[in-house]
Amino acid sequence: MSEKVLQYNKPSLQGILTIPGDKSVSHRSVMFGAIATGATTVEGFLLGEDCLSTIDCFQKLGVHIEVKGTNVTIHSPGMENWQEPTEVLYTGNSGTTTRLMLGILAGSPVHSVMTGDASIGKRPMRRVIDPLRQMGAQITGRANGQYTPLAIQGAKLQAIDYQMPVASAQVKSAILLAGLRAEGTTIVRETEVSRDHTERMLRQFGAQVEVNNGVVSLEGGQTLQGTHVAVPGDISSAAFFLVAGAICENSKITLENVGINPTRDGIVEVLQKMGATMTVTPDTDTQAEPTATIQIETSTLAATTIEGDVIPRLIDEIPIIALLATQAHGRTIIKDAEELKVKETDRITAVVNELTKLGANIEATADGMVIEGPTPLHGASLQTYGDHRIGMMGAIAALITDGAVTLDDAGCIAVSYPSFFEHIEAVK
Repeated sequence: MSEKVLQYNKPSLQGILTIPGDKSVSHRSVMFGAIATGATTVEGFLLGEDCLSTIDCFQKLGVHIEVKGTNVTIHSPGMENWQEPTEVLYTGNSGTTTRLMLGILAGSPVHSVMTGDASIGKRPMRRVIDPLRQMGAQITGRANGQYTPLAIQGAKLQAIDYQMPVASAQVKSAILLAGLRAEGTTIVRETEVSRDHTERMLRQFGAQVEVNNGVVSLEGGQTLQGTHVAVPGDISSAAFFLVAGAICENSKITLENVGINPTRDGIVEVLQKMGATMTVTPDTDTQAEPTATIQIETSTLAATTIEGDVIPRLIDEIPIIALLATQAHGRTIIKDAEELKVKETDRITAVVNELTKLGANIEATADGMVIEGPTPLHGASLQTYGDHRIGMMGAIAALITDGAVTLDDAGCIAVSYPSFFEHIEAVK
């Protein structure tokens, strides 16, 4: 636990930031490079604890991975030549590592045991394991596989046609990664489209994937080829500075190399809908993932309702959107966000509890929250729940509070944004 006291005295924020690499893309770049034949080079890798957990897991499987700054090189012997790990694969706080590894290991030639930290031990895994078992995966664990630790015996897999019960890129990705090793055509059907980083990266590594009206199809037995991956800046990390720029007085911030994947750009849509003074300039030299430079400045904000198909596109940004709503005029309603209850913590409860301590007028609902604004905020001692996004929400709130904000565990922020406090200092 690393307590941190923050007192910024309501600064005006000015400057240019380059946002650290996208966590979702960084994870996948290592995973796909480990599955592929030949070398894979990654530029702009996120050196957060979650992504380093992914690297550690594959190193234990015998994959040679070199890390030099934010450049990573992966030399894999190919999945057929992976070593059976002699140690438990430890995924730390990373739900992406845990769930996607299940799909990869299910069709691998090795036996492995996987576990994470206390938070991962509470997160539901059956949503991934049930469809994988339908494919023939041999996975056992606590509560019949609902919770880690989990043991995976690689097995011969059969393709399935799976209707997603809830929008989840992690579940979809685990099934598709298992589908690479399955016999037949794996089909995933989505009612609400979730993040498509896996589909994009499969194509980047040479696989054929069909996407049509929310239906993703993948033929089994395809081999991936090593390639170069340029990781965009993480829009989920950029969101904290977009909100800061909008709610701090006399501010103007420019964020460079921000990923604007259309399955992830809900925060931009919400800011525009609330009347933020913002410009988005797409970059012309795009790789598999589109990027842009985003400039935002102090804004007069109007409340809005956030619901429906935009929710999967901003699910990780809801904590900071809730803070944004405390400074908007009127009643902001967030609904259809039940998925927040099974994140690193129950984020509905956590957000409402901590913003209430700061003086926000906010109430929890069964699937979201209702926030009245604008409301002046004051200092308080906040709990992060070991959740990086709750921690960052509290830190951004400190920019506009009367009085200091104390975070009980600021260290959890390193999971996704190791340079977060340095970036605050750079613009304040």
